[in-house]
Amino acid sequence: MTELPRIIAFDLDDTLAPSKSPLDPRMLAVFARLLERTSVAVISGGNFQQFESQLVSQLDGVASVTEETLARLHLLPTCGTRYERREGGKWVTVYQEELSAEERRDALAVLRAEAERLGLWEQETWGEILEDRGSQITFSALGQRAPVEAKHAWDPSGAKKSALRAAVAARLPELEVRSGGSTSVDITRRGIDKAYGMQKLVEYTGVPLDDMLFIGDRLDVDGNDYPVLALGVRCHAVTGWAETAEYIEALLAA
Repeated sequence: MTELPRIIAFDLDDTLAPSKSPLDPRMLAVFARLLERTSVAVISGGNFQQFESQLVSQLDGVASVTEETLARLHLLPTCGTRYERREGGKWVTVYQEELSAEERRDALAVLRAEAERLGLWEQETWGEILEDRGSQITFSALGQRAPVEAKHAWDPSGAKKSALRAAVAARLPELEVRSGGSTSVDITRRGIDKAYGMQKLVEYTGVPLDDMLFIGDRLDVDGNDYPVLALGVRCHAVTGWAETAEYIEALLAA
């Protein structure tokens, strides 16, 4: 039997699940099997409530998932600005890198101003366009609850997001501005991205980066998974959850 990496880390949206949606039963079963074999981390731009609805609540219904296996699960919401571990039957916050009130206010104002200037502030949306997640400000062009099909159709080339990210970054040089999911731009404290989260995993688990594997759908230079690749972590690119499931099934069977 092939030895798995000591930690396998995943992006969430469009890697483990469709955007803002629960894990498919096939992916959920594969994820649970993986937890029986090794430690697993999930690091994504979504907030912890999103992690709960898409992943954690789904795991509650899987018979093989116990407190022992959940102790192997590391959750890093908002691009690693927060870290949650399972202790004593509940999720405990290990750290949370909050933006200041002034930083959050400036980020919200600049995102709206630049989106309007570029003609990217949509009038028909599904939920709020701007979200203050405390440790991260997120712009979602079509709103937080937009259907997957609409999101994928809005900016298939990524050009809209790239233009907005560049414009906002130029006005907020003291903050980290990155493309997020299919319609989103994320802002965190400077130097805090998914690479920061991976390094925190090293700090808190003692597992070196060369014994980790990261799987994500945005490993391109403009994607929010790219900092992990640039850090030197072994990475595997996917285009959706079904490809992730197939890849993990092959790892487990090797």
